[in-house]
Amino acid sequence: MSMIDQRKPTTLPPLVAGQRLDRATFHERYEAMPPATRAELIGGIVYMPSPLSADHGDENSPVVYWIMHYQRFTRGVKTSINASTFLDDQAEPQPDVSLRILPEFGGQTHYEGEYLAGAPELVVEVARSSRKIDLGEKLRDYERAGVLEYLVYALDPPEIFWFARREGHFVRQATDEDGCYHSEAFPGLWLDPRALLDDDLDGLMATLERGLATAEHAAFVARLADKPS
Repeated sequence: MSMIDQRKPTTLPPLVAGQRLDRATFHERYEAMPPATRAELIGGIVYMPSPLSADHGDENSPVVYWIMHYQRFTRGVKTSINASTFLDDQAEPQPDVSLRILPEFGGQTHYEGEYLAGAPELVVEVARSSRKIDLGEKLRDYERAGVLEYLVYALDPPEIFWFARREGHFVRQATDEDGCYHSEAFPGLWLDPRALLDDDLDGLMATLERGLATAEHAAFVARLADKPS
């Protein structure tokens, strides 16, 4: 999660974990908090998590590497890391990683000032202490807001959860016969969960390269090329 810089002196009440706030009030108070503050609004409740552990950062890196490689070969998509995102009046999370189609290419998100607003097409959370929240309250926020796919990389015990949107609800997806996940929102974004869990970067990227070589990815790139406004 990122840290929001303090903008100016203020007499606003501080954020307190467990408070119930609307998103606008949360954001105003968050901006006024000291720079080291970390907070999210999840389901209308303020969460102020503890500092991130080393393994959280370690395991986030291959996810970023995987998604950034997809972005490299897919013009019109953008990766964000720990960006505060205005989902709706009840939620302002800071996803570990999100992949979105840019607004000018027909994506769901837009900018409100310097912040992201709307539902990214794909959200990824790396979960240890936050596992219950990421698979509970936060999942419901992403589902309600219209996120198309949600990936939770759980660390303890190690497990991958991939959810796709079905009639307005998240449904956990099964792997194909090769044990891989295929994104629906981003054709060609293939994930070998075993390679990710085993920190096998070669295997992770080999599976992605197979996805990038498909006709589905080529068609997606061509479709995005027709979208810019």
